[in-house]
Amino acid sequence: MAFYDLTKQQRIKKVDLINSIICDELNADAYRKTYTYFSNPDTYIRKAAYISVGRIYFERKKYQFKIIKILTGCLKHKDFKVRQTAINAAGEIGKKNFKVVAHIFDAGLFDEHHSPCNAVIGSVKKMGQVNPVPVLSWAKRYLHHDDREIRREICHGIELRGRTHPGDILPLLKELQYDTTARVRTTLVHVIGQIAYKKGCLEIVVAELNRWENQLLVQEALIEIVDVHHRYRTFAALTQKQAAAYVARHSKIKI
Repeated sequence: MAFYDLTKQQRIKKVDLINSIICDELNADAYRKTYTYFSNPDTYIRKAAYISVGRIYFERKKYQFKIIKILTGCLKHKDFKVRQTAINAAGEIGKKNFKVVAHIFDAGLFDEHHSPCNAVIGSVKKMGQVNPVPVLSWAKRYLHHDDREIRREICHGIELRGRTHPGDILPLLKELQYDTTARVRTTLVHVIGQIAYKKGCLEIVVAELNRWENQLLVQEALIEIVDVHHRYRTFAALTQKQAAAYVARHSKIKI
């Protein structure tokens, strides 16, 4: 039975069971059921497993070394779901202690399957939101990587921090302004739009874009910003008309 076919009370019991079994297997140094959870076809079972691993890491310090060793070993598992879940578990740990899991993301960026790579993006988003200094410092190392997909993934991964603190990621985004790869450029423009519609963010983004040299990219980004204020009008601090007026008044580039 799928996780969300269970009642709420049954789901609570299932999560508690997963947590308990993972603890037992850490104690026994045998991980058959843990790997079964990590490879489960149900996304929510895998999520319960990686959240449990993150919780256990901080609540039971005696298991910390074992957990990092297990997650590192999972990166060589033949099942991409196991690798994906391990990266997500590392993301839970990296919210507070990025240093001990940085190597997992170094490896995960280059996984041959898209799912573990997407787990890197998702984890960088959630870690960067609450633990930005080491995560953004790590991300910066990959901004000019030869692989365009790596550059795109990093650009996408730092987005969430920028939604509330655009000034933290704009210097990193600036380094991509002359990237000639269409997918990277599209992602860059998308991220700039995403970090500009919350309260107080448009002003910061426009001021920073005024200092960028690539005027064609800036123009494209400003068009996206105005459009985002319509697409996300339920959540945007300003109406599209107000955003367009602000851009017209304060941007050096006209659209």
